[in-house]
Amino acid sequence: MPRLVRIAGPALLLVVAFASLLVALQYGGAAKAPLVFDPGAVVRYGLPFATLLVNLGAAATIGALVLLCFAMSDREPEFTKTLDIAAGAAGFWAVASGATGFLTFMNFYYEPITFDSKFGAVLGQFLAGTGLGQAWLATTLVAAVVTVLCFAVRNRTVLLFVTLFAGVGLVPTALQGHSADAAGHDAATTSLGLHLAFAAVWLGGLLTIVFIRTTLDRGRIGPILSRYSTLAVICFIVVALSGYVNAALRVGTLAALLTPYGILVLVKVFALGALGLFGLVQRRFLVARMLRAENGGSRFFWWLVAAELAFMGLASGVAVALAKTQTPVAQVKVTTTPAYILTGEPLPPEITFARYFTVWRFDLLWMLVVAFLAFFYLAGVWRLHKRGDRWPWYRTVLWIAGLALLFYVTNGGVNAYEKYLFSAHMLGHMVLGMMIPVLLAPAAPITLALRAIAKRSDGSRGPREWIMLAVHSRVSGVLTNPIVAAALFAGSLWVFYYTPLFSWATTDHIGHTWMIVHFLITGYLFVQSMIGVDPVPRRASYPLRLLILLATMAFHAFFGLSLMTGTGLLLADWYGAMGRPWGPSAIVDQQTGGGIAWSVGEIPTIILAITVAVMWSRSDERDARRLDRKAERDGDADLAEYNEMLRKRAERA
Repeated sequence: MPRLVRIAGPALLLVVAFASLLVALQYGGAAKAPLVFDPGAVVRYGLPFATLLVNLGAAATIGALVLLCFAMSDREPEFTKTLDIAAGAAGFWAVASGATGFLTFMNFYYEPITFDSKFGAVLGQFLAGTGLGQAWLATTLVAAVVTVLCFAVRNRTVLLFVTLFAGVGLVPTALQGHSADAAGHDAATTSLGLHLAFAAVWLGGLLTIVFIRTTLDRGRIGPILSRYSTLAVICFIVVALSGYVNAALRVGTLAALLTPYGILVLVKVFALGALGLFGLVQRRFLVARMLRAENGGSRFFWWLVAAELAFMGLASGVAVALAKTQTPVAQVKVTTTPAYILTGEPLPPEITFARYFTVWRFDLLWMLVVAFLAFFYLAGVWRLHKRGDRWPWYRTVLWIAGLALLFYVTNGGVNAYEKYLFSAHMLGHMVLGMMIPVLLAPAAPITLALRAIAKRSDGSRGPREWIMLAVHSRVSGVLTNPIVAAALFAGSLWVFYYTPLFSWATTDHIGHTWMIVHFLITGYLFVQSMIGVDPVPRRASYPLRLLILLATMAFHAFFGLSLMTGTGLLLADWYGAMGRPWGPSAIVDQQTGGGIAWSVGEIPTIILAITVAVMWSRSDERDARRLDRKAERDGDADLAEYNEMLRKRAERA
């Protein structure tokens, strides 16, 4: 790759990003001085430019770490070089976040900067006592910690957790801006968070490849580009869908596309379309050539990468300007209904049995999770079929059925009413924790992945290597132990509902997402320890499994009865203050939820007990057939030896 291209690519990214941001601020009106209070041109222009630097720093950090975990070999110089890039980018991210936090404070501060204790006290109060201040303080601290960890850590397993921790640094950003007060707050927050995370991987990964190109030996650039290309396809899909959701929430109508905000949205759509076209050309025509090339590929490819970075700069600059531009849809709706005050959304229509299937409240995150899990599972089955291997059809049916049920619970009527009715929440809990895992665990997704995903031999870790590491880890051995899995599954009921976790999961969207993940994981671990076919370090005996199931069934019944007979609301300031003009009272609804926990929760447990009993019976039959075949081969030598032992004992007696 020419040295000029290595310089031109990142330079184009910065120049186009700054230029597009400046033009978009002027065109959208975000750079105009407000009528009431003007913090000054330095703050009005400096704040969005600093925010752009934060986004670029976060992208370079996260993109480098993701490639480090999934594409790089620790036996090659590329590993150390990429880690150095991540460390430097994280340090830049931390400094830019600190500057952005200070400029955000100055945007609301009505006095000139001084260097006395009063100014420091006010700044400290802003950082520690306001939502915006806490968000930027948290982002700065996360970036600073990631910087230190990138210098201190070299173990790839630990670096995976560093990557996840770096992703946490994007959460405060997702909770700011228009998403914080837009209609459809949860959808806006989810879509913006997904947009930021996957755009960071996309942009940061490409920057990393450009920076380390000279470090890669002959033959290394092809595999790394191929792996990045796969990540880029996933990122493009998520960024496009999340961007559409964001635009739909804020633009509202097609006519609003002609407003300044709508025009900027169209510019960003144009940039995204161009990036998709570049990615298509690279994946279909150029990456394969790079895999065969001995000199790292043609100059045309690298100039195409430079152009791609330029369009990424255009999208990045316009995105920051959009966050500062007034949207066509009003961001705050004045309402006095208790439900809207609590949830930020209007009360849904009166619940009926039919509306559990006709009212929908879509969640982009779980729509994407279900779609990707279905696609990769079917792709794995197709890969086995192409090479002549068989995969039981019923496992595929179970997997698709489980995902369909997961899609309904996270997007259908249960999701639409669980904020307002405890009974709907409990129904969702039981389905997530018990019914869905009963369908997913027997589908053996881990076994399918290990058989379908190609093994790597260059020292890098792909999905197969990470799965193998997780399956054979000590943590997996502990979590898949039936006693531990049952304790997590049943014990978390009491911990969740009788601690502040329940309030957090009900009132906060991030807490709600954590709740879904928790119920799915604990339920899956429990079912896997009972009837799963995927590999685990140790299997419990069938009598022990039945004993654990009976204990779990009794535990569930006791929990359900405690709710059915209870007279105190678990979350009185939420369910009791919702102000519903329809449906049962909050306490009656909670008691109904207890009945759901007892009745609906026991059905999957009974199914598990029957399945374990059948598996036990078949295991005994297999053992008997094995012993019969052994007796036929050796003339029943074991029985003859036993009879001879009895004869000798009789003679001695």
